[in-house]
Amino acid sequence: MKIDYTEFIARHHKVTQPIIIDVPQKKTYKGVISVLLLLLCIIILLIIATLTHLNELTRVVAGCSFALTGFVVLRVFSVHKKQGRDMALMSALLEGFHAARIITDSSDRIVYHNTKFERLCRGVGDPSYDTLVRLFKNNEDAMSHFNMLVDKAQRGLTGHIELFSKFEDRERWLMITAQQVSGYSDYIHWRIEDVTQKYTTDHAIKKEREKLIDFTDNAPVGFFSVNEHGRFLFANATFARWLGEDLQILLSQGYLHTYLVDPPKEGKPYDLINDYDQKQLVEVHMKGAAGKTFLASINQVIVHDGNDKIRTRAVVYDLTSEREMRKALQASEDRFQRFFEEAPLGIILVDSDGIIADCNHKFSSMLGFSIEEIEGEIFEKLVHKKDRKDVLFTLNLVERGELSETPLEIGLQANKDKQVKTHMYARRFKESGNVVLHFIDVTEKKALEEQFVQSQKMQAIGQLAGGIAHDFNNLLTAIIGFCDLLLLRHKPGDPSFSDIMQIKQNSNRASNLVRQLLAFSRQQTLRPHVQDITDILTELSHLIRRLIGSNIDLQLIHGQELGLVKVDEGQMDQVFINLAVNARDAMDGGGGYLTVETKNFTCRKPKELISEELPAGHWILIKVTDTGCGISKKNMSRIFEPFFTTKKVGEGTGLGLATVYGIVRQTGGYLDVKSKIKEGTSFYIYLPRATELEEEEIEEVVVEEISSKDLTGTERILLVEDEDAVRTFSQRALSNKGYEVLTAESGEAALAVIEAQDNKHFDLLITDVVMPNMDGPTLVKRIRKDIGEPKIIFISGYTEDKLKDHMGENVYFLPKPFTLKQLAAKVKKVLNN
Repeated sequence: MKIDYTEFIARHHKVTQPIIIDVPQKKTYKGVISVLLLLLCIIILLIIATLTHLNELTRVVAGCSFALTGFVVLRVFSVHKKQGRDMALMSALLEGFHAARIITDSSDRIVYHNTKFERLCRGVGDPSYDTLVRLFKNNEDAMSHFNMLVDKAQRGLTGHIELFSKFEDRERWLMITAQQVSGYSDYIHWRIEDVTQKYTTDHAIKKEREKLIDFTDNAPVGFFSVNEHGRFLFANATFARWLGEDLQILLSQGYLHTYLVDPPKEGKPYDLINDYDQKQLVEVHMKGAAGKTFLASINQVIVHDGNDKIRTRAVVYDLTSEREMRKALQASEDRFQRFFEEAPLGIILVDSDGIIADCNHKFSSMLGFSIEEIEGEIFEKLVHKKDRKDVLFTLNLVERGELSETPLEIGLQANKDKQVKTHMYARRFKESGNVVLHFIDVTEKKALEEQFVQSQKMQAIGQLAGGIAHDFNNLLTAIIGFCDLLLLRHKPGDPSFSDIMQIKQNSNRASNLVRQLLAFSRQQTLRPHVQDITDILTELSHLIRRLIGSNIDLQLIHGQELGLVKVDEGQMDQVFINLAVNARDAMDGGGGYLTVETKNFTCRKPKELISEELPAGHWILIKVTDTGCGISKKNMSRIFEPFFTTKKVGEGTGLGLATVYGIVRQTGGYLDVKSKIKEGTSFYIYLPRATELEEEEIEEVVVEEISSKDLTGTERILLVEDEDAVRTFSQRALSNKGYEVLTAESGEAALAVIEAQDNKHFDLLITDVVMPNMDGPTLVKRIRKDIGEPKIIFISGYTEDKLKDHMGENVYFLPKPFTLKQLAAKVKKVLNN
């Protein structure tokens, strides 16, 4: 049956221009014959025209010949016309196909091509067979297959193949079909179709199919389908693995009820329960080939395909592993929650937006906020401003996967505007991208470190001050003592009297400076008595007014029923004088107010002060307030440091407030300060209120007036002092009072002096404490062992506290520097005691 393509071509391919084609000539000689017959016909006509004189028979024959010739000519013309129509039809038909078409001869020359082949060759070359071959020149494998296709077509066989073409930057897949033209063995008909899109689609479908198969076989759930006989039609690898069965055996030989521990007795072969239901959701025990059982949850739907055909669709969950996983997960969550909540350090979870997603109780108690107040808060807001840049930098490093074992020290904003100092560790969860932060509260540790550093500093300065005080006191003792000896010979009115008094007065000033050195390092000797702080302030107020000047108004506000305190009155005087001088300098001559207020104060719970914590208890509060320039925040933490001053060089020693702090703390009190720039400063002195027992021990302190009339004596004294000047002055001073004085420059020399004496009895031993080789306490032990127990006076530039282990009955202490009268009075008092 011949197929007519005319309608198809007319509908889809309207040819508006004639298509020039090379028509193959099947029999070339037929055209030549047609031309010869035409010429013959013309010749006959000419002959007839010239032979009109021939007889009738001849004309008849000539007419028949003409008719025959005309018929032949018409026939030849008709054949040529039909061939032209067929070729036009073939050209239109081939143009109508959606693929490129060409016809080649035995010389691989294209005798026909359509316009789609021209488009195929664009950018490659002219429409030719060589251009077609050039499409595969960069692909050896494709070229090999193309040559095989050509060989197959030349042998009269039809072949087709998909080949990959890459020419320059263009890649595509081409479906090529080659076959001989029927009846024309020298011609090959080529069909070249661009199937790149189809190949890409098919390849993608294939990959998706493979992914689907892989997903199905490796899904965490099982799948299966059975027919009306319970025979497995489909199952995935997961289900087969749970059963311990080979998948191929399961599909070729397996039946559903074979693998059920308790198959339904009244159910169909495909049922999971006795009562029929199109949807079946059950938990059953399944068994495998090795007898292993497991609990499974199966959700099965029964589908009727018609003609009593059944197909089930089932999803299987292994509850055994799931329950074990849930149990393990729950245990892990419980363990993590316990560690999280009971951890001794603060823990928070920060999401990718910097918001706190979770926190434990330790972190909430660390900041003084509830967990609800912290969760949902932006973490950056909880970080102290000065530390935010470092925190953000660290978090960026952690998000990039860089870890640091060194913690970051930061401050966190706690409740009530408090700051908590912490060490922060940061780690990142790989799965979620969240960051977990651990915080160790080092507030107390840092405070202890600061206190330790301050203590070490004070200890070092104290040791230095003690050493300086000892040496200075020896020098000052000699200077003051020899001044007293000179004053015995140079009375008032003597030209040298004022010069000697200047030397003595400046020596006393130097002595006061040494006492301040000992005060801030808490090494001065305190002689506390129960006192009324009101009386101390009243007596001192006249001196304070002279110190601060007339342009500063001093106001004293005494508390009602004020409790008593146990203090050294002289040291408290030093405290108030230093604070008054400090206030005067803060007002810088501009005038103002200095207010001293006292009152009872009860601390119910520990109170934070500037550098320490005030314990709960009953206190006497002394508030000293000025209207000066105030103290800046950067200087506030250093005001109690020795030698720290904001005054110009030569205007202050930096020992004023350090001395105040040392005396108050050695007394058992505490010191606090509050200040505002350009408004003033308030110092708060908290002194422990005297107990009832201490108040009962109040004894009136009688100031003993040193009388020069009764300081003489005749007792025998041994004086041991390694400083020549102090020893010489002391010997002359006591000898002038009538005492028999023997001297020695060291402990060993003193023992030698005693040994050389026939009368080894001494009424009094005066010895320095610190001496080379044998010190004073060691000398005392030796003397008491050898000659009995004379009365002892220790003299030293150090404090009495240094000798607390050696003080006892008949042992007394005289601190350096001392005057002639103080030495004579002390000796007289000890000998008469």
